[in-house]
Amino acid sequence: MNLRLDEIVEALARTPPALRALLLPLPGSWLTGNEGPGTFSPRDVLGHLILGEETDWIPRARIILEHGESHPFDPFDRFGFRERDAGLTVAELLDRFGTLRQENLAELESLRLGPEDLERKGVHPELGRVTLGQLLATWVAHDLDHVAQIARVMARRCQEDVGPWRAFLRILQ
Repeated sequence: MNLRLDEIVEALARTPPALRALLLPLPGSWLTGNEGPGTFSPRDVLGHLILGEETDWIPRARIILEHGESHPFDPFDRFGFRERDAGLTVAELLDRFGTLRQENLAELESLRLGPEDLERKGVHPELGRVTLGQLLATWVAHDLDHVAQIARVMARRCQEDVGPWRAFLRILQ
């Protein structure tokens, strides 16, 4: 594994403040656009990330450490946040995400994982056998994927207004 655990923690710790800086205090029109049916708005991404903090990353790490391959991961409902978060503001979602991420990173560090732990295996319901190291690296890549998604969706608000510069803006291609 190329990533070290301390690098994983450092990268994951940056997502909540980066999203707070990117999203607050923007009006709702910046926060509710998406890329079409079945995609997330920036607000949806926050709900999705919160759901992952609650039911995905650390719970799956615990399953690997406690049960290995004998207990597959529970399926993850990537849209399971929608009803639960309907009445919350973006500021409230950001606060919740920041708190959960801080708690999960503290728990991750408390596990005192060594290189041999990162090779331990679990079973993903769709992907099959995965390692703890792969799970943790995916956590980082998942964050970055959604940060890029938020930036893409937000850039689309400028799509009609940039005129001929659109040819130079890969984010709008």
